[in-house]
Amino acid sequence: MQEERRVVSVIVVNEASVLSRITDLFSGRGYNIESLTVAPIPESKYSRLTIVTSGSVRVIEQILKQLHKLIPVLRVYEHADLVEKEMALVKFPLSESLSDIDTLCRAYNGKIVNVGKDVIIAMVADEPKRVTNFLEVVKRFHPKEIVRSGAVALER
Repeated sequence: MQEERRVVSVIVVNEASVLSRITDLFSGRGYNIESLTVAPIPESKYSRLTIVTSGSVRVIEQILKQLHKLIPVLRVYEHADLVEKEMALVKFPLSESLSDIDTLCRAYNGKIVNVGKDVIIAMVADEPKRVTNFLEVVKRFHPKEIVRSGAVALER
């Protein structure tokens, strides 16, 4: 069986324990969550969860069916044609080249967001594969710390 990466959005009522119930569903069945992003939907009582997971077609179908059964879940959909983005913040020593880091960030829809007395903090926001590539390329600048967000996605 071939494993496939899938992006699933879940619209839920924004209330206590909903996230726990959804993650319990995944862990209780041995499904892995590669990335999970949760945020309230503006001007509503709902939140959107963007879940990146992988598995066989059968496993993904099981996940979707089980998500539909949870009471606070309003809508579950798997993205077919989507725009997917992810963000990363990277802290570099100030001794590294500010202009080289800035040029590289701009190639990945990013920029320098903070310069302190000892560090430079850069941010990129791009497709997950490109963020992965950026993080590989910036190793030459000796990053001190990297924080990567989960994916967010919208259907076209």
